[in-house]
Amino acid sequence: MNRIRCIAITLALPLMATGHNAFATDIEINVAKTPTCGCCTAWVDHLKDRGFNVETRDVTHAELNNIKAKMDIGPGLASCHTAVVDNYFIEGHVHANEIRSLIEDAPNARGLTVPGMPIGSPGMEMGDERDAYETLLVKHDGATETYREHR
Repeated sequence: MNRIRCIAITLALPLMATGHNAFATDIEINVAKTPTCGCCTAWVDHLKDRGFNVETRDVTHAELNNIKAKMDIGPGLASCHTAVVDNYFIEGHVHANEIRSLIEDAPNARGLTVPGMPIGSPGMEMGDERDAYETLLVKHDGATETYREHR
């Protein structure tokens, strides 16, 4: 383990023991969602619970589709909400840890997506029920590769 990670873990342990948010961060993420979508709100809560500074904007379905079109997020990559963080798009129910990894790794890509709305993904929890799904890294040419597998 590198020295910086060791120091970070050492500093986080007292916070975890006292119940404070051990995921404190200054990562800002901007989310566009429809106002009536409960799973979008649950995903935003997932991010906030993990220390993200979330700015939400409620939009109509037409406005959300226009946002996706401007970002060239086609139907095969789409989900119910779209976010932007550090010049990357985040489409759908992507886990907060994967967003952190994306920012830390800084790949030459456009963003991450969890297409559709798989059960068990953040914001789509339904008890113990889980779908197998992949978080995809979307490259600048539109090609995708598996960023993380969820089984």
